[in-house]
Amino acid sequence: MCKITHFSSYLQENDYFCTQITMNLIRKGIYIQLFVLLLVLASCGQKQQEEPMTPWGGEEENIAASDFDLEQILSNGELIALTLTGPETYYDYRGKHLGTEYMLCLRFTNKIGVSLRVEVCRDSTEMLRRLKNGEADLILFRNNQQSKHLAWKIGDDKPELTKALKEWYRPQMLAEVKKEEDYLLSSRSVKRRVFAPMLNAKGGVISHYDAYFQQYCRQIRWDWRLMAAQCYQESTFDPQARSWAGACGLMQIMPATADHLGLARSDMFNPEKSIAAAAKLIGELERSFSDIRNQQERIKFVLAAYNGGGFHVRDAMALAQKNGRNPQRWVDVSHYILLLSQPEYYNDPVVKYGYMRGSETADYVEKIMQRWNGYRGVHTPHTHGPSGTPQRATHEKKKFRI
Repeated sequence: MCKITHFSSYLQENDYFCTQITMNLIRKGIYIQLFVLLLVLASCGQKQQEEPMTPWGGEEENIAASDFDLEQILSNGELIALTLTGPETYYDYRGKHLGTEYMLCLRFTNKIGVSLRVEVCRDSTEMLRRLKNGEADLILFRNNQQSKHLAWKIGDDKPELTKALKEWYRPQMLAEVKKEEDYLLSSRSVKRRVFAPMLNAKGGVISHYDAYFQQYCRQIRWDWRLMAAQCYQESTFDPQARSWAGACGLMQIMPATADHLGLARSDMFNPEKSIAAAAKLIGELERSFSDIRNQQERIKFVLAAYNGGGFHVRDAMALAQKNGRNPQRWVDVSHYILLLSQPEYYNDPVVKYGYMRGSETADYVEKIMQRWNGYRGVHTPHTHGPSGTPQRATHEKKKFRI
């Protein structure tokens, strides 16, 4: 500040010097203005070039989004589909994905040589909004009244994709996919030999693997006969059993689950290692359901989670809680396990993981509990159905019966 004041005083005291400076500025003014103008133009040009490059908007991005047709899908290697959870669209089944529309779309993407990514939305409004915004290529849904044509909604900016789908689709494909899905969901899709449920009833020998059940069940404080009953339900004691979904061995462990448990995939058919891994998984499920205080009740929740996934079981518990039932009582929760196959329930706001084939899981738990009681020589008649409705109890002598 002192230097500026001093310089101002100096100019006032030296008129000649001030006059010279002024004249020089006038002569050079035009050049200064031209220089400033060039800077402004360069800045504007740079801005015009950079705007479309921004990842959050710009003319270039909008053009690319509206021009993402079949050629770009093929180049990108992925088709993105939006859908709602449901038995005819898309659902999780023991770690694999099924649903008629999903399987049909998978056929198409396999044909054109790209992968299929499915994103589940909460409602049709969300699907339409995301499709309009260019976040996906099409919407998968079912129109039961018009099966001769695909009911999928395809982006308006994708005429080539629309043309390819129309040329590819044949009405009989729907029946073919449905038949394939029914097969995958049946016991016929599991390759296994069926052994007797009891090796030596008089001697109390259930299977060739009793020693392993006894050894590894001690670590999780389970009755070894309970795991034996579960094993029979999974593989009928065939160590070479394999399902279409990739579940392997005595305890039908999925490859991804084997990786999580530290079971080498080369050992998945090894009886002892399969049982050891299953015991480890059961121990993890026991801890995840430690909020179920009654141990006998918790066993049923663990079995259900082993079969159908813990997230679906938690959804059923949330529904039980919401509807005034006891979420720690299996007879109440299994009621909602069954109802998770109905849209009214799998679309409920408290449900996070959507549709479930609940009848299979409820039946899985029921059969294992019956077989376990048979192995223990205990007969426990049913006093409640899955919905909690009292049923007539039958009385028999304590007798092993499968």
